Amino acid sequence: MTGLVGKGFFIWKIQDCEGGNPLAIASAAQQAGFSHVLVKIADGGWPVNIDRKNNTDPLPPVVQAIRDKGIQVWGWHYVYGNDPLAEANIAIRRIQQFQLDGYVIDAEIEYKQAGKERAARRFMGKLREALPNLPMALSSYRFPSYHPQLPWKVFLEYVDFNMPQVYWEKAHNPEAQLRRSVREFQGMTPFRPVIPTGPTYKTGGWAPTEQDILEFLRTVQALGLSAVNFFSWDECRKQTPALWDVIAHFSLSPQPPPPDIIELYFQALNLHDPSLILHLYHPDAVHITPARVIQGSQAIRAWYTTLFNDLLPAATFTLTHASQSGNSRHFNWTAQSGNIMVKNGSDTVGIMDGKIAYHYTNFTISA
Repeated sequence: MTGLVGKGFFIWKIQDCEGGNPLAIASAAQQAGFSHVLVKIADGGWPVNIDRKNNTDPLPPVVQAIRDKGIQVWGWHYVYGNDPLAEANIAIRRIQQFQLDGYVIDAEIEYKQAGKERAARRFMGKLREALPNLPMALSSYRFPSYHPQLPWKVFLEYVDFNMPQVYWEKAHNPEAQLRRSVREFQGMTPFRPVIPTGPTYKTGGWAPTEQDILEFLRTVQALGLSAVNFFSWDECRKQTPALWDVIAHFSLSPQPPPPDIIELYFQALNLHDPSLILHLYHPDAVHITPARVIQGSQAIRAWYTTLFNDLLPAATFTLTHASQSGNSRHFNWTAQSGNIMVKNGSDTVGIMDGKIAYHYTNFTISA
């Protein structure tokens, strides 16, 4: 299965994107730094983006032009669930015809009707029977708590990614809405990696602002999400071109998670600096050994001063194992100071507000 990393855009009607010119579409995608483009391939049981006047299909040259730029092409499909096998069959045919890199199921209000869970299972079962290894995603509502009737579990069982439509219509709080969307899906089973879709269209006098889009992208990055999409190319290029520019100029590179406090602790140990160590402790932290209990910054500083100057001078400290349970960390370690060694370091720390609140340590120094 191929993952998605980077920025993507949904295309609804090819003729409304760059005048339907395949080379212009591919060039615009490349210049904007897109890693993928998602093109509508079907609606219900019928193919879309067909030129009925000339009875031609513009998809092949568009797919080829985009792919020639090294950009993935995914197909998306609005489904109703009234004839799930017909919908699955048209999807399979279009995906195989164009050798698409992935497939997105857009399931919305029609799938909230009673009895649609069975339709979802038949639809997804047929798809997976024919395309067992194709990356697939679900595109639906941003807050599942608002739409419990949708058969979320069935769809998510079969797909690889979740692409919620985080459309903050009538508001300008994309960060709060994206964080809530991710949080709600994290509480669902099964959980699938979230690749959110943001809005770049106007509706009822509302439109996202450039600051909205920037905030949305920064939140995607802060959450460490691998990719992001926007809807739709058709409307954005014509109605909100400034938003396209914001997206094009934004470099999406998910930020690595901050180092765990134990990693920071060992960095400070190997610098042999009590002041750096104290930054990791609460002012009233408790430090415990089998021989005694001390509390507070002054006493803890004195203990580390003795450790670095007298017990293990210029030592190299090595973390050998670490585990986590809630706010508690347990770790094992060794140390080497000339001919002096510690082979059995065993510590447990409790974390409160990102700082060490208590620290139990037990080790034996041997020559």
